[in-house]
Amino acid sequence: MAKIIILTAGYGEGHNAAARGLEAAFRELDTDAQVVDLFALTSGAFYQHSRRGYVELINRAPKIWAAVFGLIDRFPIVPLTLPLLGKMRRTLRDIIEREQPTAVISVYPVYGYLVEQLYPGARPFAFHTVVTDSITINSVWHRCGSDTFLVPNEDTARVMEAAGVSADRLHTLGFPVLPRFARDRPARSSPPPGRVLYMVNAGRQHAAAIVRRLLALPNVHLTVTVGRDTALGEALRGVAAELDKPLEIHGWTLEMPELLMTHHLLIGKAGGATVQETIAAGTPMLLTQIIPGQEEGNAQLLLENDCGAFCPTAETLAEAIDRAFANDAAVWKTWAANIARLSRPDAAREIARFVLEKVARRVAVSA
Repeated sequence: MAKIIILTAGYGEGHNAAARGLEAAFRELDTDAQVVDLFALTSGAFYQHSRRGYVELINRAPKIWAAVFGLIDRFPIVPLTLPLLGKMRRTLRDIIEREQPTAVISVYPVYGYLVEQLYPGARPFAFHTVVTDSITINSVWHRCGSDTFLVPNEDTARVMEAAGVSADRLHTLGFPVLPRFARDRPARSSPPPGRVLYMVNAGRQHAAAIVRRLLALPNVHLTVTVGRDTALGEALRGVAAELDKPLEIHGWTLEMPELLMTHHLLIGKAGGATVQETIAAGTPMLLTQIIPGQEEGNAQLLLENDCGAFCPTAETLAEAIDRAFANDAAVWKTWAANIARLSRPDAAREIARFVLEKVARRVAVSA
């Protein structure tokens, strides 16, 4: 029977989103799958501090992060840090020896180097790397060995092939969002009203001004998600009450797939999980922030395929929404048709079936 280990890390939500999607897909296929975050298992409080530091760095000092991203891309920094990861390497070895997986999937690039160190020759399991970024692919993803590299789109496959990854190891299967995106899809009514979902993450200091401006738009139903920031939610309710306008507010919720699939536009930053989930939902996106590095590729994917617009201010957001829903929503219909061509909501199950097929072939060859 197949047994799968999925290696993830919390430096950016895209990795964990991919891991959750894969775990759910394998379980739907009656396959034992276990998500493991080796940083959480081995790094304790340092991990939590470093995760917060990472988020603060990319949001508050994007130029510094861009320089770090470029440095990692050009120089073999990760392999040089492997001596510092001895505890992590030993923990991974112990897990593999105990669980005896038939396949290991990494959604975070560091793990490929640890697997390479532990098993420099033949491995007793298949090893697959799921690339969670698009287009601006740091070489840290593919400097190490992997049986396959599973990428979210053809644009990314071309970039990685140009960087030297052999075509036979590249497979474009999509980004593994939760299988919920592929089944029981709720019906989305045609605008008007235009249903706009504003996901507040970075730039919270501008949220009230953005909500105030968007509530002034006619024929727009505005929904805002504020996560666990209850104070922000109350502040936005105050703005809506002051203007005497309806406003739908959600805190932390498990219903993001349904919210995305029932709205016409998403407003948010170009994070990996956010962009890939809005593509899976078939919902065009208005980007408010693009962090240099991996987020540039996410934005490029949307903008070059005409699936939305970059709108860094409240006024440009209002103008874009007006334009999208004008003339019988002609612009929105174009964006929606374009993003539908990119959408692969069943990617997690496609990847799971691909991995299980490889496992079956491996077993047949060794029999």
